[in-house]
Amino acid sequence: MNLSDTIVAVSSTTGGLRSIVRLTGPETITACRQVFTPRGSWKARGIMAGSVALDADLAIDGHLYLFVAPHSYTGESLAEIHIEAGKVLVESLVQNLLAKGLRPAGPGEFTARAYLNGKLDLAQAEAVNEIIASSNRFQLDAAERLLSGRLTQTAHAVREALLDCLSLIEAGLDFSDDPIEFITAEQAIDRLNNIKSNLEDLLAGSIRYESLIDLPSIGIAGAPNAGKSSLLNALLGQQRSIVSEQRKTTRDVLSGLFTSDRCQCVLFDCAGLLVSPENILDRLAQQTAIEALHHCQAILFCVDATKSDLDEDLAILTLIEPRTTVYLATKCDIPTHAEAPGKSFGVEFLPTSAHTQEGLDELKRRIEDILCGTPLQEGQDTVALTARHKQVVGEALETIGQAIEEIEQGSEETAAAMLRAAYEAMSDIETQPVDEQVLDRIFGRFCVGK
Repeated sequence: MNLSDTIVAVSSTTGGLRSIVRLTGPETITACRQVFTPRGSWKARGIMAGSVALDADLAIDGHLYLFVAPHSYTGESLAEIHIEAGKVLVESLVQNLLAKGLRPAGPGEFTARAYLNGKLDLAQAEAVNEIIASSNRFQLDAAERLLSGRLTQTAHAVREALLDCLSLIEAGLDFSDDPIEFITAEQAIDRLNNIKSNLEDLLAGSIRYESLIDLPSIGIAGAPNAGKSSLLNALLGQQRSIVSEQRKTTRDVLSGLFTSDRCQCVLFDCAGLLVSPENILDRLAQQTAIEALHHCQAILFCVDATKSDLDEDLAILTLIEPRTTVYLATKCDIPTHAEAPGKSFGVEFLPTSAHTQEGLDELKRRIEDILCGTPLQEGQDTVALTARHKQVVGEALETIGQAIEEIEQGSEETAAAMLRAAYEAMSDIETQPVDEQVLDRIFGRFCVGK
């Protein structure tokens, strides 16, 4: 990543009233002077109103926000040109700046420069992307805590505890011939178990992050006429699927966007599953349904609570082999003497009714828990962990567990090596060797202009 050149990109979303073109690098101020004429004298830093040259023949009103190194987001001189203009005019401005010798910014390159220039640690840099991708206030709050350095503080505390325990163990190894005991095996194991517990709490309490670009999906499955379409409509709050007493009304996969306070997901209804499809249309519909269900995060398995014979439903469940399932007894508002389906399946069923809305609030909470992990309380001190963070914490947990086993077997020297590895793993949360592939993988997830 070349830090000696000056980059430019549109950093605002499309369709807004104001468009923002951002540039940073050693030639930032020179480039701004070539395209921006202030009303009044030029300021060394701050906000200026003036005229922005989109090309050689066209200029419009705008504002320049100027930040001088090192007091900027990237640590370099940085500027934002704000104009009220459409996409075509904004692109003209970008082309004008490129003609002055600037380079188009790559994905996440502004934040990458902030990291490389020491303005953010790696965890905080990743938090910027999580804030951009947040789909609800819980994810946003957790991402903001990550940006504030909450994960970095936790990682630092864990490293300090590991280093303290390691120093005592190694001191004992250095004076093994003397009658000096710096820490007993029981004390070391107790300390390490406390560290493990803290890391496990960090994983358990973190938000399981999902990208808005690739939303998680929840499938609704069951036999024909099990109330799937009615349930889809009730959860989405609109008539997305045709509801009919006639079997096999739904032939294709119908989806909609389910949104709650804690998560967003694609909720879809597909053809009722059959133990023995009767014709080619049934087989094709079933093949499509099963394929969609195999790729979703969880399945809402519907069983008609008014049915007395559940053999078909039991057989259908074996066709999809779901990893995570919420079992629903639908149509529970209809008076029936049928046996509760839970007795036949050996699992708990949630009674629901699309007509009376019974059970739907509880069902929404269960969907949120599946997608977002542990339910969050208002103001709960939770951070967002990326996949990289979870891998690092997981590696540290495994290595600490191995160190405990070595201490129990009397192999303090091997345990010390394990603790050094755990210490180094936790260090990777804040920083990693400046390897181009590592940075490309992390910052390649960002939008251009961020």
